[in-house]
Amino acid sequence: QVHLEESGGDSVQAGGSLTLSCEASGLTFDHYAIGWWRQAPGKEREGILCIETNDETVDFTRWLEGRFTISRDNARRTVYLHMNDLNPGDTAVYQCAADADGCTGRRRFQYWGPGTQITVSA
Repeated sequence: QVHLEESGGDSVQAGGSLTLSCEASGLTFDHYAIGWWRQAPGKEREGILCIETNDETVDFTRWLEGRFTISRDNARRTVYLHMNDLNPGDTAVYQCAADADGCTGRRRFQYWGPGTQITVSA
């Protein structure tokens, strides 16, 4: 059974930094692309970043401007989302997802975690 679990969500002040973790089990981790999405209240879910099995990254946004980066540690079966200069607009539930077809292989990723909340105050 595949299981993804996000951690690291928190309440922070604007300008702060956070790193989210996504730990996977039940799959051959280094065969899967892992991506991060977020959903703010009243808004649609939006893709952020994805990392391929060869460590190449895909940016799904037009607004990152380098504030967020993604990395993976196959030995720990974990992908990280490093976030800097957070602002209230980054308040959302952040989810990770895994797909064997890569970051752009299919419209909806195969496996999803439940999400972790980030709240950024002004």
